[in-house]
Amino acid sequence: MRFGLCAAAGVTAAALTLTGCTGTPAPAPGSSSSAASPTASQVQLAGGAGLPAVPGVVREVEPSVVTIRTAIGLGSGVIYHSDGTIVTDAHVVEDQQKQPFKNVGVQFADGSQSQGTIIGVDDVTDLAVLKVDRTGLPAAKFAASDPEVGSMTVVIGSPLGLEETVTTGIVSSLHRNMPPSKESPHGAIDLLQTDAPISPGNSGGAVADSSGQVIGLSEAYLPPSTGAVAIGFVTPSSTVTDVADQLLASGSVKHAALGVVPTDITPQLAQRFSLPTTAGALIVSVSQGSPAEQGGMKPGDIITKFAQTDIGNVTDLLVALRKQDPGQQVDVVVQRGSTSQNLHITLGNLAGER
Repeated sequence: MRFGLCAAAGVTAAALTLTGCTGTPAPAPGSSSSAASPTASQVQLAGGAGLPAVPGVVREVEPSVVTIRTAIGLGSGVIYHSDGTIVTDAHVVEDQQKQPFKNVGVQFADGSQSQGTIIGVDDVTDLAVLKVDRTGLPAAKFAASDPEVGSMTVVIGSPLGLEETVTTGIVSSLHRNMPPSKESPHGAIDLLQTDAPISPGNSGGAVADSSGQVIGLSEAYLPPSTGAVAIGFVTPSSTVTDVADQLLASGSVKHAALGVVPTDITPQLAQRFSLPTTAGALIVSVSQGSPAEQGGMKPGDIITKFAQTDIGNVTDLLVALRKQDPGQQVDVVVQRGSTSQNLHITLGNLAGER
């Protein structure tokens, strides 16, 4: 996505790259890719499967993967229901102002094409649902639980416009959290990490396990310019199905809202404003009438604990907030000058505030 992965690697928030293609031309036939494909030894066995299982997974999943074309580029998607419902990443079907395109082109694995209409978009999770006027489509099977670290991943999508491209790897880690960035002010939480090569155009495409179940949608990668080697991120299937079902039911998704603009506290910031600590989330502004304002929060407060969770930075705050429901009351501890304040805040609904 659009955020740094870990401070130890020196990755900045701007380094992580969304995988929706923005008009980059496809490489000429025979040219090499900058991302190295994993060797057989890199792909771990999953339930006795491994590389020999890949052709079977491709036969199972590939018919459900589509290419999505818009006025500014392309990405990928996965057939969610046989009635023409397709899931993808929000940034695949939105313009630079985060406005959904009215119509998008959808190309299926058999080469046929249809026009798609956006049903709903959720920028918080970067997911979207669209619909084509077709029935009897081969819907993918979505996994009900997270995969094991080390299990096989098969990525199918249209990187750089190369339809139905397949790469393989393993699940490198679970529950990766990304801080906010210019491209994604909401940040991202609970992503899967994989070493299967992911490139621009893969966004919204399928990431499957050795049994042919979709464990998530391709979301982002760290480009080689950062020093990374095959570090990609995937929105897990549990998030995809939850958000898709809400969008289909109501056109929006409920997220707990606090109503603040937070920032991390750098040593320079702490020195400039004589802040008592560098741990926590510094509140830059509080929205008028927001749950935070009604609960007594003020600009300059430093959130150090939220809903019984210690807060060391903005990412910690986002993770803790995303676990709550709209309407829920939470206890928040803030550092205000030299004193500590205990606030009781009833969270709002982000969908209702947008």
